[in-house]
This record gives sequence, structure tokens and C-alpha cells, in this order.
Amino acid sequence: MAVIQHETTIAEAADRLSRELPGHRVEILQGRLTVTPPADGAHAESLTWLIEELLTAGARRAGLKYLQGIGLWLPSGPADFAVPDLSLVDADYRDAHVEKNCYAPHVFRMVVEITSSNWADDLGSKVDCYAQAGVPVYLISDRRHDEAILYTDPRGSEYRSRKAFKRGTSIFLPESLGITLELPVDRLLDGDED
Repeated sequence: MAVIQHETTIAEAADRLSRELPGHRVEILQGRLTVTPPADGAHAESLTWLIEELLTAGARRAGLKYLQGIGLWLPSGPADFAVPDLSLVDADYRDAHVEKNCYAPHVFRMVVEITSSNWADDLGSKVDCYAQAGVPVYLISDRRHDEAILYTDPRGSEYRSRKAFKRGTSIFLPESLGITLELPVDRLLDGDED
């Protein structure tokens, strides 16, 4: 009797893992499948606080939406996609749907990652991937190294500007986003401790 063997593609493996591991973040970065478990409470507090700040700064009035957990289709590989913790996108982002839950990079104005167990991806491959996708602003709350990092001005597969911020300082988001917003690094790292 003949044995039929089916090789699973990386995209099929990602789909299967998404179904089998609810709550986990499944991504394909530079042809590599990654799975991240659910985040902790401080991670969620940081994101909630940041969303409130974007609301207060008038992001919606500026024609932007802030969304958690939507996919960003990446040009780094045929099946590559990332799922940033938070994305600031054009209000008409739905018109840029590619496939699955992923959208074309041109509607993303800023992506935010709060490091957790996948910190090496946030600080490594995602920097390259987001730059290559042309995402204008990449903000990392690097809880592992106790700092925040702001990447801007993507060219090719790198950002031309990288600025690190320590505790006790603030980050001013680029005016090119269409909003004015100062973000205290301590709040990005620790969440809303009020």
C-alpha cells in the first residue's frame, strides 16, 4: 500500500497553531514561525493606558484608529506577517485587507510592541520587518532592558533613526502622525499604576 505524505507549509502550520493555541500570538517573521503566550497584566495595563492617551490626543479626529492584535502583512517573505500589540492605522485600513486578518503595510502609521517572552523578536527581527514594510514609527516598551525605543525614518530594511529613552524621561511621538503626544517612559514600562 502506498503512503501519501503531505508536507505542511509554514502558513498551514501557523493556521493550525492559531486554532490549537487560543490566546497565543502566532506570527511568521522572516520565514520563521513564532508563537507567543498571552501577556501579563502589566503588559495589558500599558496598552490600555496608551490607548487612552491616543484617544485624548485626538487620534480619531486625525483620521486614525488604534487597534490591538490586527495582522500586518510583511514583504519579508511570501507568508510573513506580524501581529503588533498595538497599531495606529489609517481610518480606512479595511480597504487594505490582504488575507486572513492581515492588512497591507501602507495603512500602518505606527506599531507598538510591549516586550514579554518574545522580547528578542521585538528588538531584532521585527525591527527589520517593520522597516522593510515601511512602517513610519515603531515604538518598543522594552521591559527586559528597562527602556523604551523609538524607531523612525524607515529606509530599505532598517530604520535610520533609533532613540532609546530611560526611566524618568518622556517620548514625544513624531508630529508626522498627525497628533501631539508625550509618553512618559515609566508608564510605557509599568502600565497604569494609579
